[in-house]
Amino acid sequence: MMVVQEQHAYAKAAEAIRQRFGAPPRVVIILGSGAGGLRDALTDKQTETYEALGLPLTSVTGHKGEMLVGKLGDTQVAMLAGRLHSYEGRSLEETVRAVRAMAAWGVEILLMTSAVGSLTTDLSPGDLVAVTDHINLMGINPLVGKNIDGLGPRFPDMAAAYDPGLRAQAQAVADELGTELSSGVYAAVRGPSFETPAEVRMLGMMGASVVGMSVVPETIAAVHAQMRVLTIAIVSNEGTGLSDTPPNHAEVTATVGRAAITLCPLITRLVSLW
Repeated sequence: MMVVQEQHAYAKAAEAIRQRFGAPPRVVIILGSGAGGLRDALTDKQTETYEALGLPLTSVTGHKGEMLVGKLGDTQVAMLAGRLHSYEGRSLEETVRAVRAMAAWGVEILLMTSAVGSLTTDLSPGDLVAVTDHINLMGINPLVGKNIDGLGPRFPDMAAAYDPGLRAQAQAVADELGTELSSGVYAAVRGPSFETPAEVRMLGMMGASVVGMSVVPETIAAVHAQMRVLTIAIVSNEGTGLSDTPPNHAEVTATVGRAAITLCPLITRLVSLW
């Protein structure tokens, strides 16, 4: 009985969201650590706590735990200010419940931001990276267990998990605004400890450009539910061993906050195309 309840928790949340906010916008934005500047840019907004909507709360500093619907520029969007991470000890059902609720509500596009460490000296703190693919080293997958047929197939195709069309639009907007937007592969580790120098070297040798502790479970759940995904990662620190400065969460949040100066106009212009 418990498994059935967990599988349908997203549907209950979707109904609560529909009752609170009405018809869905086309896009939802998940705000990563330190990306609260996007929330501040939202106008004509309505807000509700995760708790009131049946969405689990996060324990991580910088993730507020509220859903917002309003206008970014002239475009209606939803925002999720608060992301659960597997390292908090929560179930994967809880980690991806908000994404599944968005799909059940009728949202078509998932746009994620994520604070990441660089795995190459070509990327510096504050740089923006459009994710092209991922390497899942978390040892977990939100689709393990009985398939939720109402959302998607048992074996979803992940060949183009990060939508090439959306990524091309993001690059075109970045070029238009004169914003540097790199691209690369996201290596996902469970955390919460930062990587060792040997791990950073290994991840770089595997072909990854950045490393983080989120994004991948949400991406898998979104693709399973036929959502299109775009992820723009913000380099918050250099990977351990690439500099003499050890990473820490406070500096991660501060660096991403400063990057909002370029991130906000980019995303505002981008969603206007959708």
